Amino acid sequence: MERRKFVQRSGLGALSALLGAEIVFGNRLPEGLPLLGLQDPDPFKMFGKDPQMVVLNDKPWNMEALAHLLDDPITPNRFMFIRNNGKIPESIDVANWTLTFDGEAVRSPKTYTLNDLKSRFPQHTYQLTLECGGNGRSEFDPPAKGNQWTVGAVSCAEWTGVRLSDVLKDVGITANAVYIGYHAADTHLSGDPTKEPISRGIPIDKAMQEETLLAFKMNGEDIPLAHGHPLRLVVGGWPASTSGKWLTGISVRDRVHDGEKMTGSSYRVPCETVAPGEKVADEDMCIIESMPVKSLITSPKTGATLPLGRSLSFRGHAWAGDLQVSRVDYSIDFGSTWKSCNLEQPANRLAWQHFSGTASFPKKGYYELWVRATDSNGKAQPMVLPGWNPKGYLNNACHRIALKIT
Repeated sequence: MERRKFVQRSGLGALSALLGAEIVFGNRLPEGLPLLGLQDPDPFKMFGKDPQMVVLNDKPWNMEALAHLLDDPITPNRFMFIRNNGKIPESIDVANWTLTFDGEAVRSPKTYTLNDLKSRFPQHTYQLTLECGGNGRSEFDPPAKGNQWTVGAVSCAEWTGVRLSDVLKDVGITANAVYIGYHAADTHLSGDPTKEPISRGIPIDKAMQEETLLAFKMNGEDIPLAHGHPLRLVVGGWPASTSGKWLTGISVRDRVHDGEKMTGSSYRVPCETVAPGEKVADEDMCIIESMPVKSLITSPKTGATLPLGRSLSFRGHAWAGDLQVSRVDYSIDFGSTWKSCNLEQPANRLAWQHFSGTASFPKKGYYELWVRATDSNGKAQPMVLPGWNPKGYLNNACHRIALKIT
């Protein structure tokens, strides 16, 4: 029923797009009456996604890409993962959309319309890597609760908007500003209007970085509804949960933000290494900030077969949170020896970097191609699972694909 409400209130133009045909006499449709053709909507059409995407959950919607679908240098909407915590807003009034700044560390609350943001501040465009903190969760043992992401909850789209720092300067923040926390128009799964599905934040230093945007375009077009239309906070290099969708408010705090999913075990890992399965007290958990170095083979896809004597050309992307990737290596002997890949510079800071290489194989049989990225501080991906944590965050083990040489 919830899906029906969502599509019914999306407007006749959107409904026509979903149906693939004009709704003749659509202006005469009785209010609230669901169209028969949309009583069981296709989530791929509804969100403009490729049918090869994998749906992990529909309450709320969570969807990921397979590794080979992420081959584009800039991730298109059809292959971009969806990670929601609540219900997508059922109605968007762009003309009257506002963003309010408040909190302990502003001189006085201030509200901007979308037009204010677009007309009063310089616009900037960056490619920014967003990765779910739980990407790779399915590999942890013992299993961690939550969506069992494999490797496809990552993207690097081109975002256009205004710098959050420019707007904060216009608002006027005080010297005691420590953190910002976002508020949004999505609603809690319970339907309780007093509960926020998620309200996370970032330290003021990260908020003031040039690449932290209040974005209204993705890949040159209005941000799709599932990704935060009409306004989204975009924080490259940090868990994608810090990039709040359907943005309506920013609270400038004089303390670490304590909104929904900022406390307890949410988006936190043990401050010290723990044994698998060990319980960890909330006070011993640390907030995830910059994401760890990681890489992804996007071509060929796993399971490829090629004849003996033919070299294998491969490619993919690598990223390192706030840092840059300094090198990417590959192995065909389960990590015993490594050879270097070609690595491109990022389009801008916090964009992923593209790598490529050519591998040869000595005889017929089964092989695995592994890739390992190293960040600008010299820290490399672990070959196998990193330290276990209760919520299955930050799995940055080497990506690998299966190959058969015949």
